[in-house]
Amino acid sequence: MKAFHRLAFFAAFAWLLSAPALAEQVTVSFIQTNDIDKFEGSGERGGFARLNAVVKAERAKGGHVVYGHAGDMISPSLMSGLDKGEHTIALTNMAPPDAFTPGNHEYDFGPEIFLKRMSEAKFPLLAANLRDPDGKLIPNFTDTLMIERGPLKIGIVGLTSDESGHASSPGNLKITNALETGLAKAKELREAGADFVVALTHSGRGEDRAMAESRLIDLIMTGHDQDLLVNYDGRVATMESYEQADYVTIADITFDISEKDGKRTVKWHPSFRVIDTKDVTPDPETKVETDKLAAMLAKELDVAIGTTTTALDSRRATVRSAEAAMGNLVADSLREAVKADVAITNGGGLRGNKEYPAGHAITRKDVLTELPFGNRTMKLQVTGATILAALENGFSEIEDNGGRFPQVSGLKVVYEAAKPKGQRVVSVEVDGKPLDVAAKYTLATNDFMANGGDGYAVFREAKPLLTVRDAKLMANDVMAYVTQRKTISPAVEGRIVKK
Repeated sequence: MKAFHRLAFFAAFAWLLSAPALAEQVTVSFIQTNDIDKFEGSGERGGFARLNAVVKAERAKGGHVVYGHAGDMISPSLMSGLDKGEHTIALTNMAPPDAFTPGNHEYDFGPEIFLKRMSEAKFPLLAANLRDPDGKLIPNFTDTLMIERGPLKIGIVGLTSDESGHASSPGNLKITNALETGLAKAKELREAGADFVVALTHSGRGEDRAMAESRLIDLIMTGHDQDLLVNYDGRVATMESYEQADYVTIADITFDISEKDGKRTVKWHPSFRVIDTKDVTPDPETKVETDKLAAMLAKELDVAIGTTTTALDSRRATVRSAEAAMGNLVADSLREAVKADVAITNGGGLRGNKEYPAGHAITRKDVLTELPFGNRTMKLQVTGATILAALENGFSEIEDNGGRFPQVSGLKVVYEAAKPKGQRVVSVEVDGKPLDVAAKYTLATNDFMANGGDGYAVFREAKPLLTVRDAKLMANDVMAYVTQRKTISPAVEGRIVKK
């Protein structure tokens, strides 16, 4: 019997020596937002007052919190068109994130405004793939951040949108490949002792998937696609919070930290929450400021300039995938303003994301809501071949509802989506006649596209007949078009036909 007890004792002792010692269990709540530029949100949901209320409530619980902002803040809202995003920084400072990375819309007003806005931020700025013209770090920015939550070391790498060069106006700032940079920095963070690596990134679905498949990153907090997304494949978690803080995603991640023979092991599993901000009471302090902004806008912009007898649709899914009555209105306005043969403008430049019923009184605010970027109307001399190449570019991202989708005037275009990129245009007519690739035409477009934005690089080689210095604001051209007519009736009329 004594021998049995001795054997049992030594077996138990051996098990204790071999078993891992559980040092601690800790839970961290990761709050994520992205693509919020409208201070008021979409109305019944979203906006800075509700977002800040969510953040403050989570922090008030007293647990471990990491709040990440994945970019697109200072533009393209209506108010940003007036103050170039100054108010969005001020509102974000009222409940500052633990880390922020710029989206492509941070560069919409050019590099000088970008740097000024970022200097006003009272929160950490991360962008490992962003450098100044000399290849140096941007003031106030770092590549990565190592933060501690209890015994846990969390490494964060920030990645700005590497599509900004054609999707925005970063000027001479240098932006490198987000995926390659992110994976390299993730390795560095792990080597520096990070238990858990986060990519705070403004990137598309493809890049997000590649980051996840690399297994070098544990949590991807992403923006840009404006999806409501939570995903966990057993190894990597991904989250995105739609847009305008209509919904806010939170990942409550529980970590089990153990150590054996001097080797530290961290195991984790997530639990996701999606906050519908329709049910959130706005933060009182922030609401005072947003109410002031609303009053200012109402006074300046709630002036009717005309009436539409037809319904107008500027929803993202509409203007980025098909001919839209709103797109026709804008394209017709540009074409008339500069007396051009044809007009092409990008569907992604229409930002209202709303429907206007027949009989709606169009206000200045409506026009500026649709065209918040402050773009100007350009007039170019182009060949038919240039128009054809531009249209091929316009249809090259139809699978992803790319913002380059063309809204046109003076043209009838037939395209076939199933064909390879660059071969999708079936036929083009100008004023009822087949396009002559060798002929010269005048074309109205916006200065963003004229400078090669949204992939319209072919326009860079065109002869400008009206330079930016002499051009008028697109929004003013649309206002003038509506004001002159008083009553308008834009409609989908077969300008763009999908075969």
